[in-house]
Amino acid sequence: MILLINICKEKLHYLEFVRPIENVIGKDCFVKGYKELNKKDLEEADKVIICGTSLKDCEFSRKKNLKYFEWIKDFEKPILGICGGMQVIGLTVGENIKKQTEIGLFLEDFKENFLGLAGEQEVYHLHNNFISEWGKEWKVYSKGQIIQAVKHKEKPLYGVLFHPEVRQKQVIREFIKNG
Repeated sequence: MILLINICKEKLHYLEFVRPIENVIGKDCFVKGYKELNKKDLEEADKVIICGTSLKDCEFSRKKNLKYFEWIKDFEKPILGICGGMQVIGLTVGENIKKQTEIGLFLEDFKENFLGLAGEQEVYHLHNNFISEWGKEWKVYSKGQIIQAVKHKEKPLYGVLFHPEVRQKQVIREFIKNG
């Protein structure tokens, strides 16, 4: 069972950022808001996807809300963070966030296979913030002006700043199959 973590504040944002991922996965998933998440949910999940949210919704990244994500540090099952989810992972492990807005289609170069993506790919960006640098325990798979895809070298932690639910649905499928 795949656990989708909703970091959206508004219902409309849920429909835009979480529902498309539910549609890719099908019936083998359940959704929980990050503030309602409990130990049983994490135990029942085989894998976790932390979904993105809208440009104006960054409540999840406020210091007072990062306590809801402390479980990431000790979680041993695969996690994929998408956009805001990638930012959550980075903030949780002590990385720094910076501001830069990117909206639209961007050509990104994946130097190595990353969840089924390799070479130049046109991906959809929709973010105001990003993790500026990732520590030595992370491998960067795509970096233009901003790091777009990372994986922890030892743990099954993945992050993408772009939105695969828009143009690269195979990234989600590959994570579920092999992540």
